[in-house]
Amino acid sequence: MKLTQEQQAILDGKQGAVLAKVMKTLVQYGELFGAERMVPITGEYNHLVTSFGLKALTPVYDLLDQLIGEMAVSKQKFTVDPRPLDPNVPSNPIQDLVFKKFMYSRQKEYEEQLKQLGIAGDDAFTCTCYMDEVGNIPKEGDVLSWAESSAVVYANSVLGARCNRNSGIIDLMGAVVGYVPEFGLLTDEGRKATWIVEVKTTKKPEAQLLGSAIGMKVMEDVPYVVGLDKWLGTELNDEAKSYLKDFGAATASNGAVGLYHIDGLTPEAARLGRSLIAEGAQTYVIDDAELQRVYDNYPIIWKNPDKKPKLCFVGCPHLSKTQLVDWSNKIQAALRKNGKSKVVIPTVFTAAPQVLKEFEGTMDGYRLKKAGVILSYICPLMYMNNPLSTSMPVITSSNKLRTYTSARYYTDEEILDIITGGDR
Repeated sequence: MKLTQEQQAILDGKQGAVLAKVMKTLVQYGELFGAERMVPITGEYNHLVTSFGLKALTPVYDLLDQLIGEMAVSKQKFTVDPRPLDPNVPSNPIQDLVFKKFMYSRQKEYEEQLKQLGIAGDDAFTCTCYMDEVGNIPKEGDVLSWAESSAVVYANSVLGARCNRNSGIIDLMGAVVGYVPEFGLLTDEGRKATWIVEVKTTKKPEAQLLGSAIGMKVMEDVPYVVGLDKWLGTELNDEAKSYLKDFGAATASNGAVGLYHIDGLTPEAARLGRSLIAEGAQTYVIDDAELQRVYDNYPIIWKNPDKKPKLCFVGCPHLSKTQLVDWSNKIQAALRKNGKSKVVIPTVFTAAPQVLKEFEGTMDGYRLKKAGVILSYICPLMYMNNPLSTSMPVITSSNKLRTYTSARYYTDEEILDIITGGDR
């Protein structure tokens, strides 16, 4: 790898032994993927994936202490993924004991380290840092050092920024030195689509289901999706961005997609069109039958598949304000239809703290809470990592949560029916 004089000086230890180790790690990381140079990070903010004070992460805390001791902190303020705990989310005393004593016992200590490293604030904990209410919104062409898969795919695809699917701590290392190795999705060639996905459904496809189908088919490749304009239009409004947030999270978790192009809608596709498609690209056709096939093949890993759900999570990744308003309206209508006043099983909707703050003061927020829905900033995945949560019959409309935990997936329509006491 060819380094600039400044980069070589860091590697040679001119700014301290700790920073030299960080640069060496990034150089070796880049060389593994064929990077020929390091490029500067240009995004105003960084975003870190590691938000949880797991007891097992002692080497990470030791590393962070070394960085802090040498004043090798992030060159940008940063946001971080959601907190793992929220007292408002239902749990029993034994679950709480496991959470606080055996799993996230170092949360307070870790958050203090994040403050010293440059976190953007006490409420900067969300996987949807790119929401307007949060403010970590990269510009098209910005080079980033992020790791959270759902945020990376959104930044690349919907915002047109440039970021690889980095691992945890690599994201911080890039922010500390201010450079990342140039390869993959940071290059023009790496952003070309090697799959054409033709959407031929008779109704608007479920975002989480469509993303799952594409992710499992193309894996880490870049898809160019055509046919969605019929359902999303050609304007990146709040509704379209919310849809693509969930769609992208499913492509990234059910496969390993870091970038997708939506014909006529996402920035690069709107500007460059089908010139983004690489020669020899494969084609994948998705119709109603294909989506049903994908849905029917999801494994149900509950010990008793017929057991009544005890908890429902909606919002992985975190919900937008537009989605919260939509859910509020739908739940009110469904409860009236079913002769109910409150949801019939404990239901948790998750969103960024800043989004919740704006939403809770509205009439829609009041109605949703009156219907018994719990609003939380928690990471549902971190909640489900508790062995006592794994054994619970939990349902969700998140394909990411389904993939990484024992939660059972249902479509939004099915979730609505279940939690409002429908006939399903």
